[in-house]
Amino acid sequence: MEMSDDMLYKSTRGGEEASSAQAIVQGLADDGGLFAPEVFPQVGLETLAGLDYCAQAEKILGLYLTDFTKEEISGCVRAAYGLKAFPEGPVVLRDVCPGLSVLELWHGPTSAFKDMALQLLPRLLTTAMKKTGEEREVAILVATSGDTGKAALDGFADVKGTRIIVFYPSDGVSDIQKLQMVTQTGGNVSVLAIEGNFDDAQAGVKDIFNDEGLGKKLAGEGFSLSSANSINWGRLVPQIVYYFAAYAEAVARGHIKAGEKVDFAVPTGNFGNILAGYYAKHMGLPVGKFICASNANNVLADFITTGRYDRKRAFHKTLSPSMDILVSSNLERLLYHLTEGDAAQVATWMAQLAQNGCYDIGAENLRRLQEEFYGCWVDDALTQKTIATVFDKYGYLLDTHTAVAWLAAETYRAATGNDAHTIVLSTASPFKFTHAVLAALGVPEEKAGGPFTALAELADISGLKIPLPMQALANMPVLHKDILQPAQMKTAVLEILQKR
Repeated sequence: MEMSDDMLYKSTRGGEEASSAQAIVQGLADDGGLFAPEVFPQVGLETLAGLDYCAQAEKILGLYLTDFTKEEISGCVRAAYGLKAFPEGPVVLRDVCPGLSVLELWHGPTSAFKDMALQLLPRLLTTAMKKTGEEREVAILVATSGDTGKAALDGFADVKGTRIIVFYPSDGVSDIQKLQMVTQTGGNVSVLAIEGNFDDAQAGVKDIFNDEGLGKKLAGEGFSLSSANSINWGRLVPQIVYYFAAYAEAVARGHIKAGEKVDFAVPTGNFGNILAGYYAKHMGLPVGKFICASNANNVLADFITTGRYDRKRAFHKTLSPSMDILVSSNLERLLYHLTEGDAAQVATWMAQLAQNGCYDIGAENLRRLQEEFYGCWVDDALTQKTIATVFDKYGYLLDTHTAVAWLAAETYRAATGNDAHTIVLSTASPFKFTHAVLAALGVPEEKAGGPFTALAELADISGLKIPLPMQALANMPVLHKDILQPAQMKTAVLEILQKR
C-alpha cells in the first residue's frame, strides 16, 4: 500500500472518516466501529537502526499521526518515556535460552505492559484536543481486566481537562491489581467494581458510547466521551513501536540477521497487543508467525483454528486474569484489514456476534488469518508447571500471562519444527500475581499469607526486587469502595460527572 500525505482513519463498520487527532479524541466511531488506518505506512529498518526507543517511537508515530507536528510528537514521547516513569528504560530484552528471548514490557510505574501506551495516551489526547478545538472536558471511560485500569489511572490522574472512570470485575483481578486501583489518588479519578466479568464491563462501556441520548445529555453539560481502552487508536499505535525495538535489539545481539524473520508469542485477551505486531509486520517488519496465546478462555485460539468466533461458552476465572475475556474488541480491526476494508462485512459479523454470539469468516479469510497467526491455549495447571520449569531450568521468573505465551511458543515450535528466533512478550511483573506465582513455585496460598507478606516471600525466593510502587501500597488508604451491577454503569457515570 502506498502512503498518502495525510493519514485518514475509517470506521471498521462504515464510511465515517477521521484524522488521527479526531480518532484519538473520539475513541469510538459513531456507528460503533473502531477507527483503523486506511493504509499501512512503510518504514525501512535501516532508518531505525541505532536509534534509542524515543527516537524510534517518534519515527513510527510520525507515520500515523500525520496531523501532529514533529515537535508535538517528540514532546509527547520524551515526556512519556523518561527516566521518571521508566528508570530502567521502556523495554528490556532478556535472552533466556538459545532461540528464545523475552521482551519485558513492564518496567513502567504500574508494572504492566499497558504503561507503554498509557503513559503516552494522555499526552496525545490533550494535544489532540487542542488540535481539534475540543473545549469540553473529556470523560475517559475504561473497562479493565486488571492492568489497563491502573495504567490509565496513573496516566490520567489530575490531567487537566479530563475525567477518568474505571470499571473492573470485583472478583476478577489479583489482590495487587485491585489494591493498585482502589488506592488511586487524583481529583479527576473514579474507580468502580462491578458484579460480573470483564466482558460485562466492556459491554457496559460500549453501550454508554452508543447511547445517543446520553451522549447529547453529557455534551449539553460540557462533556465529551473517549476511551483509554485499546479501542482508542491512541492506545494502540504506541504499542507498534516495541515490536520494531525488539527486532532491532535481536539484530544487534546477533540472534538474527537484518531482514531475517522472527516469531512473536503474545499472551492475548482483547487482541490489542498482538494486533500492534500485525501493524508492525505490514509496515515492513520481518515476522514469520504471531503465536496467539490464550488461557482457558480460548475463544481466540479456537477462532484462529476454525474461523468461527463463538463467545457462547463457559467463562473461566484463571490465574492469568488479564486474559479472562470472551469478546476481543480489537479483533474487529484485524477483520477489517483481512477483508481489505470491507466494512459492510465486518458490520454484519459484529451484528451476528451481538445477536447470536457467533460468526464465521469463511474459508478464504481463515486461510489469510492462518498465514499470519497460530492459535494455542494453555490451562492453569500447565501455566504453573511452566513457571516452575523455566525458573528451575533457566533461573528466569515468568508471571502467569507470560508463562502462557512461553508454553504456546514451545508448542508451536514442537508442532511445526520451526526454529526461527522467537520473542515472547512479557506483559506483567510476576509480583502483580504473587500468590499464583508462589503456588507454582511450591508455596501454597495459606503459607504465602496476605499480599504484602507474599510480595516479600516472592522477592526472597526469586532474588528480585519488589517494584517500589507496590511496596508503597501497604501504606495507602482505600479510596474507592463502590460495587455496582453492570446495569447501573450509565447512572454511575452521570452521577460522577454531574458532581464535577
